[in-house]
Amino acid sequence: MPIRLIIVDDHPVVRDGLRGIFAVDDGFEVVGEAGDGPEALVLAARTKPDVVLMDLRMPKLSGRELIRRLRDQQPGVRILVVTTFDDDADVLPALAEGATGYLLKDTPRAELRRAVQAAARGESVLSPTVAGVLANTTRTPKVEAATPLSRRELEVLDLVARGTTNREIAATLFITEATVKTHLLHLYAKLEVKDRAAAVAAALRAGLLDG
Repeated sequence: MPIRLIIVDDHPVVRDGLRGIFAVDDGFEVVGEAGDGPEALVLAARTKPDVVLMDLRMPKLSGRELIRRLRDQQPGVRILVVTTFDDDADVLPALAEGATGYLLKDTPRAELRRAVQAAARGESVLSPTVAGVLANTTRTPKVEAATPLSRRELEVLDLVARGTTNREIAATLFITEATVKTHLLHLYAKLEVKDRAAAVAAALRAGLLDG
């Protein structure tokens, strides 16, 4: 079954280019396009996409607010930011609001398709530049875990930050994938986030990870 996605960007040429990248692959179906945030919310409610591919800075509604509203409207939707902005003022808020991934517009076509597939599976997807921004972020205690993380939870969190899959984490720590998922759920609750990318962003800000 193809991954259903919508494309949100205020530039028609960019939307056309992105549509063309996915039109050549039967594994994807572009079910709609939107030119701003309010239009995207209406479109997402109507089409129920698996993945929203969106720019960050658009008219009428900020990218951060759009991400928040999309996640409130459809908790299971995966949001992949594709933009030209890669500083921490853009990256961290997007991830904190629940974006599954963050890529730059110079991402190669094949890599972008793989990123959408990974996002649809709920995996965190970060361009190398963005990963560097996260690693170099000055860590201040803006986010405090309600309950201290256990040693095992910190080990899982560190591996998540390195882009490791659940299967690889399980093999590295000699535990089952089900146990990894349980640790992740506990991490999300303690850090008050919804997914892997947001957990890494929150942990970096809280000084729980080494950059």
